[in-house]
Formats: sequence, C-alpha cells, structure tokens
Amino acid sequence: MKKLFLFVVLSTLFFAGCERTELGKAPVPDNYEQIIEEWKQNRVETLKAPTGWLRLAGMFILEEGENTFGSGEDVDVRFPENKIDRYAGSFILEDGKVKMDLQDGVEITHNGEQISSGKIIYDGENAPELEHGDLHWFVIQRQDLFAIRLYNKDNEKADEFTGFPRYEKDENWRLKARFKPNPEGSQIIILNVLNQAEPINSPGVLEFEVDGERYTIDALSSADGRLFLIVGDETNRSETYQAGRYMYIDPPEKGSNYTVIDFNKIYNPPCAYNTHTTCQLPPPQNRLDLAITAGEMRPVDWEGL
Repeated sequence: MKKLFLFVVLSTLFFAGCERTELGKAPVPDNYEQIIEEWKQNRVETLKAPTGWLRLAGMFILEEGENTFGSGEDVDVRFPENKIDRYAGSFILEDGKVKMDLQDGVEITHNGEQISSGKIIYDGENAPELEHGDLHWFVIQRQDLFAIRLYNKDNEKADEFTGFPRYEKDENWRLKARFKPNPEGSQIIILNVLNQAEPINSPGVLEFEVDGERYTIDALSSADGRLFLIVGDETNRSETYQAGRYMYIDPPEKGSNYTVIDFNKIYNPPCAYNTHTTCQLPPPQNRLDLAITAGEMRPVDWEGL
C-alpha cells in the first residue's frame, strides 16, 4: 500500500513538472529577423494605404432624417476644405438605411462609375465605398449609431510615416501558448471607445508563462479564422498606449492545443493615433499584471483618443 501511495505521489509530481515546463519560450525560426522585418514593413504599408488608418479624416454621426454634407461651414457633415463643393448634397437616414442625394454637378463615384442622386448607400448590410477626388467614404453602423467614415488620401504626414516607436526585437517574447477551448457559442462582453457594450464570440482561452508565472488571455474570433487578442499590461502606464494593444495569432493546428503568441507583433489600435475611431477595449480579464516590453510603443506626434 505504501508503494502504491509513493507511486501515485511521484507520478503526480512528474506530470506536474511536465505541466510546468511545456510552456515558456517558443522555438525561434532561423529566419526570425526577416519575419519580424517583413511584419513591420507590412504594418507600415497597411497604415499608409489609401484607406489606411493614418488617412482616416473623419467619423460623422448621422442624425435621423437629412444630414447635409460638403466643405462649407454651414453643413451638418463637413468634409475637408477645397476637396468638395461647399454644399454637395445630403445623407438621409431613415429606418436604418442611408440614402445620398446629390447637388447638381457633383460627381461621386463607386468603382469608377458615377453614383446617381437618391441612391441607397447603406441598407443594413451593404455599404459601397464612394469617392470624390482625394476623398473616400462609406457608412458604418455601431449598434444604434450610423456614421460616415471618411478618408483623405492627400495626407503628407501619412506619406512620410515609417513606423511607430517600438521595443527592440526580443526572442524571449515569442512564447508557447496552450489553447483551452470554450464551449461552442461562448461570448464575452467587449466595450468600445463609444462606451458601447457588445457580446463577441470567444472560442477559447490562451495560457502562457513568463518567468515562471502563468497568465491567460481570452481570445476573440476574427473573420479570417485567426485569434484576435485585445490586451492591457503594465507598460500601458507610461510606455505603450494607455488603453491597451492588439494582436492576431494563428489558432492551434488540427489535433493540437498549442500555438505561439509572439508579442513582438503586438501593435497599437487605431485609437492610439486617430481620434475618428471606434476601437474595442481590453476586457478586465485581459488586463495583465505583467509588463510586456515588446511590440509597438505609444505613438509620438499623433493625436489619439
């Protein structure tokens, strides 16, 4: 009986030891330097794109009924000066749909074709992207709010952008993570900067280890099948964006419960450098008692929320 008891104790200690050592630093590919540099360059190019976040020039909440628009001082939705007629027309919000009436002579296109006055530009699902010169816009809906999201391609500051300040690449922040699936249909409540709460699908929880301590992050679903992470940490106090940072990671391969969290790829949300955003915020359980000294740091010379 004593031998059986000793065997059970030793087995428990053995498996506990395995449990403690299976997390920690992940293997680093031979071309890791190239991987990180390519990720950084793609990030810059994405932000500088014609409809990249750096060129976002306005988010205009629509009121029910008529909302006049143009570049004049007396319109409801004021676009940049000298980029469109002072009075270009109206956005008309009725019963969750948005119609656009145009002033005679105003040319606005979708996929290169002229839009006719009176066209529905948001029907609850579809929102065609519209253009006039350097301006590009479409309707977004955030629960009961409807807004025009406007981009201005003419942006010298965006043209000159080469990246946000960031920590030096550190292979120690490339970590093994265990994925613990949630029951199908699980959701968590996520707040955004408009103080709206929304339930978001959460396929599971990621567990990882730093300096012998275990941490967890609730993962969110994304349209492309990756896991989306919204994370707050101790560096938010002074070095990184106050409201947290974002990242995407690959889910575990089929038949495995393990993946990699590479915090060298954690990045600033759009609200860190643009005031016209609707960023989601980290849920309380994703605000970690940990200083993640990796990835992008707080933007400099960019106005955020």
